[in-house]
Amino acid sequence: MLSLSALYRFPLKSAVGESLQLAQLDTLGLSGDRRWMIVDAANGRFLTQRLLGQLTQLKAQWLDAQHLRLSVAGRTDLLVALPSAAAKLRAVTVWGDSLQVPDAGDAAALWLSDWLDRPCRLVQVPAERARQVDPDYAKVGDRVGFADGFPLLLIGQASLDDLSARVGRPLEMLRFRPNLVISGSAAYAEDSWKRIRIGALEFRLVKGCSRCIMTTLDPLTGLRSADREPLATLKTYRERDGEVYFGQNLLHSGPGELAVGMAVEVLE
Repeated sequence: MLSLSALYRFPLKSAVGESLQLAQLDTLGLSGDRRWMIVDAANGRFLTQRLLGQLTQLKAQWLDAQHLRLSVAGRTDLLVALPSAAAKLRAVTVWGDSLQVPDAGDAAALWLSDWLDRPCRLVQVPAERARQVDPDYAKVGDRVGFADGFPLLLIGQASLDDLSARVGRPLEMLRFRPNLVISGSAAYAEDSWKRIRIGALEFRLVKGCSRCIMTTLDPLTGLRSADREPLATLKTYRERDGEVYFGQNLLHSGPGELAVGMAVEVLE
């Protein structure tokens, strides 16, 4: 029997994720997931662990619907309020997308700039300013916040177990930053799924997730694997057309609720 065995949310893009037992879905995916992002102060370009491995150590947690708490070892925590409707808009870019989103203010910018030792700003995306999902895979009106390209990411637990066996050591699921983890399937069974149902919600699996150097960062320490694992092993059997794939990107049917332990049904 297939079941939803884990739920993860990442309030701040590329910062530490949090494990949930219950999660709401809104128009952009898991409520509160990747709604904040750090950008270069000069050009608005998004900053991630690909460039700044120390982001693996930054915790960003929702205290309630209006406040985010930033914390990192050795520094005083900072409470950041959700920007108001009157907040200054900042031009930012996420891959090929450009958008205008509210800036979270000077206090957050100073806190992050001092810790990262580079000028940066913290921004937040309200639903009405979110990006259109790639129309090659989605319909007009499907939106995504600051995630790389799609609202949700799914990985089968058996797929991670198989990869760990091939690498020769246990790998952390958070290294791959999924939102949904499914147990009870064969390894990589999710590659062939087109539609699934969890509770009252339906999901379309629309595109494999291509992987990068971020997977070689230990999510606990921020240290990069000297042997370039697990990316090196993935390249031996999960590469096609110059990309390495692990996990599946999802689109959801609408708002609703998910809970760990829910049954998963493959519809197509």
